[in-house]
Amino acid sequence: MSSPTAELTASPPAVRPREPVSAAERIAASASATEGLLSTWEFHDWFNERRKAGRFNVERVPFSRLRNWSFEPDTGNLVHSSGRFFSVEGLHVTTDDGPHKEWYQPIIKQPEVGILGILVKEFDGVLHFLMQAKMEPGNRNVLQLSPTVQATRSNYTKVHKGTDVKYIEYFTGARRGRVLSDVLQSEHGSWFYHKSNRNMIVEADGEVPLDEDFCWLTLGQISELLHLDNVVNMDSRTVLGCLPAYGVDPGPWDEGLGDEGRGDEGFVRSLARSRCPQAGALLSDVDLLSWFTAERSRYDVRAERIPLRDVRGWSRDETRIGKEDGRWFDVVAVEVQAGNREVTSWTQPLIEPRSQGVAAFVARSFDGVLHVLANAKIEGGFLDTVELAPTVQCSPVNFEGLDVRPPFLDLVLNAPAERIRYDTVHSEEGGRFLYAENRYLVVEADEADAPVEPPAGYQWVTVGQLTALIKHGHYVNVQARTLLACLNAMGHLTDD
Repeated sequence: MSSPTAELTASPPAVRPREPVSAAERIAASASATEGLLSTWEFHDWFNERRKAGRFNVERVPFSRLRNWSFEPDTGNLVHSSGRFFSVEGLHVTTDDGPHKEWYQPIIKQPEVGILGILVKEFDGVLHFLMQAKMEPGNRNVLQLSPTVQATRSNYTKVHKGTDVKYIEYFTGARRGRVLSDVLQSEHGSWFYHKSNRNMIVEADGEVPLDEDFCWLTLGQISELLHLDNVVNMDSRTVLGCLPAYGVDPGPWDEGLGDEGRGDEGFVRSLARSRCPQAGALLSDVDLLSWFTAERSRYDVRAERIPLRDVRGWSRDETRIGKEDGRWFDVVAVEVQAGNREVTSWTQPLIEPRSQGVAAFVARSFDGVLHVLANAKIEGGFLDTVELAPTVQCSPVNFEGLDVRPPFLDLVLNAPAERIRYDTVHSEEGGRFLYAENRYLVVEADEADAPVEPPAGYQWVTVGQLTALIKHGHYVNVQARTLLACLNAMGHLTDD
């Protein structure tokens, strides 16, 4: 037994920096590198080879052809015979604010937490990201670029009795390396009930074997791919949106560019400044959190799970569950064959939107710092009432013929080409949604279109502030995280 004196004189435990000092600089260097282990043309050759090598087929089928899925007699819920994976249930939502104060809908209930993880490793002094060419049944073009690991707990614990999830040991096992980011984030609150995934970025120690369906890319190369339609999948985008803050301080603002920062060079400089933690903002971080807390507190939202058979205004036939007015989405069934998945053949339900959506940030520069207009948005499946969403997030077709349209929707849809800073179509989660696509936009505005004092429920935030909020789960929704990843892909200043 040690003496009291020995305990007093023992060395204190070692302390570590609260943030990895070199992480931001290393990530910024990777973002500036447009060539890596693979050149751009070598990547596209590899990606096309993986598309040709895979055996993919997705066929819509009637619900009667679903294997191991059935509608419960008592509730009408669509469930799996194992009791795992997910179920399609009903949801009844009431709120005291907004044009829609009550609605019913089907919703996916998937209680288990999945892992979305990207493994990174340094090659020739530059961080590379291990990305996977992965087939998902709901992708219109089938194959897209996914994280190193994209798996539900049922997948990586092999409830489906399939093969092992590749590289899972770097995120859950003894081989796990240095964690750069690890946070629970929500998925689509309109289609999932209280769904969370663990978004992880882990730096590998030692050699990493390379499977034929995987490749190493720099962040700069991934940024270029984010400008192409339906290449980088949703799961990759949400993880990339969780990257630690990075960027190069652009230095003094060029007076000749003006406060609004118009023009390509002005926008890039304003965006670079917006990424920096030291940059000013219209609201301090404390004031922003206070505003967001007030937004969460002012709504009385009640979202109650109900039997699927009790969802009003929806009907079921042999091939779909749909809304009787033809809006929003359907629940359908598919049969899948996939040669390179853990399980090579299966059937499942999917949610199919009736039309393409729009997710857009309206942006302005204030004193040389880019701000985007975030919306504290209610979605029935959110764990905590509201999350920060893009300025516009909707399917415009759903509002045709209605008196009420979402704020800023017409500004975004009618923006002239010179105001559009980003415009790319991305798929949503292809494992649960069929042909779900959003047109992602960043539209630059002025005082007349988007005043400094925004409407209730909206607030101007910098890119750096969004990045800081994403360190905490359930603050920033999945569409806004995609747009953050896209903003970070829009031009980088260097120290040169």
